[in-house]
Amino acid sequence: MDRPSLIRQSARALGLDALGITRAESPDRAEHLSEWLKLSYHGEMAWMAKSPAVRMDPGTYDSTAQTIIIAGLSSRQPSPSIPRGRIAAYAQGEDYHAILRDHLESLARKTIVEWGGKYRITVDSSPVMEKLIAAQAGLGWQGKNTLLIHPEHGPWLLLGCILTDLEISPDAPARDHCGSCTRCLDACPTGAFPQPYVLDARRCLAYLTIEHPGPIPEEFRPLMGDRIFGCDECLEVCPWNRHARQSREVRLQPLPRPDLREMLSWDDSRFRKEFRDTPIFRLKRNRWIRNLCVVLGNIGTPEDLPALQQTQRESDPLIQEHASWAIAQIRNRL
Repeated sequence: MDRPSLIRQSARALGLDALGITRAESPDRAEHLSEWLKLSYHGEMAWMAKSPAVRMDPGTYDSTAQTIIIAGLSSRQPSPSIPRGRIAAYAQGEDYHAILRDHLESLARKTIVEWGGKYRITVDSSPVMEKLIAAQAGLGWQGKNTLLIHPEHGPWLLLGCILTDLEISPDAPARDHCGSCTRCLDACPTGAFPQPYVLDARRCLAYLTIEHPGPIPEEFRPLMGDRIFGCDECLEVCPWNRHARQSREVRLQPLPRPDLREMLSWDDSRFRKEFRDTPIFRLKRNRWIRNLCVVLGNIGTPEDLPALQQTQRESDPLIQEHASWAIAQIRNRL
């Protein structure tokens, strides 16, 4: 069996859902990053603007790399196990960074190391353009919502890379199959896509509820609805979901959470205990409480007012502002 086939066989056995291979070179359309940054579409994600030349060329990031093996893990989940509010599918269980890294480490040891090669693993936080690399490796295509769309798993794949100094036969790039469909663009609650294939993160609810450190602009608060962490709207409407299967990764399955009102009362120690080793942990308590307040402002009832009034008395101005807003929204509905 040739090396690409052995890698695929091992990846499947380890629980990975998709795999592609490409050369460690700048992928097609990587140069669009410069224009995207000039338009400030990255918002306050300063790390996106750091060393764009390195981000656009994996060979600059790792000069020894000859090949990139990119793998995908489906994050698709059933309805979240939370009484009120929604958390993005990928964040309902344990931290996908650690899960993907574990799988990729095992894959590299079973293949690259046995073949005498060296490797480097990247999962999301490294300056590598995973989605464009995945498209170059034939894993799928970057859809109009800028997410990778896989023909069998839709837009739900979480991506990670193995950069290696071995030369391994690459796969052919994937073709775009979005056609004239604009469901993802039309479904976006905030109109975050100024044009197909371009995301203005400053308007994206995933960015606003996760990456954005300050107050959520008031124009976007009602549009959050019951979304506490992230937004799956443009994923859920994709027609390619008709082929997508639920994630088979046990560690990504939803962890049970109590009602929003109870979580509102958690101090920092309890927050850290409950969310350690999950994607929500990096949010820190103040932004989590900020998001809870906005959601309660949108869907809360008079029974939530005492908890919000208690939260309003906290010392953090960010929390005070959003608790006050939520109280006013509920009272206005009365």
